[in-house]
Amino acid sequence: MNINVEIQENEQFVKSKIGGEIDAYTAPQVREALSPFAVKSNIHLTIDLTDVSYMDSTGLGVFVGLFKSIRANDGQLVLTGLSERLKRLFDITGLADIMDINSEVEGGV
Repeated sequence: MNINVEIQENEQFVKSKIGGEIDAYTAPQVREALSPFAVKSNIHLTIDLTDVSYMDSTGLGVFVGLFKSIRANDGQLVLTGLSERLKRLFDITGLADIMDINSEVEGGV
């Protein structure tokens, strides 16, 4: 399985675009690419999931971990570009109620 994680960083603002499937095999790569930003203070991390075709519970776990770490460091995590399938996954798990999820892709870094 292939996963592509692009990152643009501009001081406290980080924008990432992920493409592919986020599952048990690729989730560690996503976590490794994004976790360095989770420990920075006051970071604003926006992740565009437009090109994510599939995500399982392992992928959800990556985003929950990022969310907790970023929040603990007074930062903000925003997920954008969720397909109906991904949005439903976040709705069913209740994560849509606590995380900033936006189906529209927002402006750049």
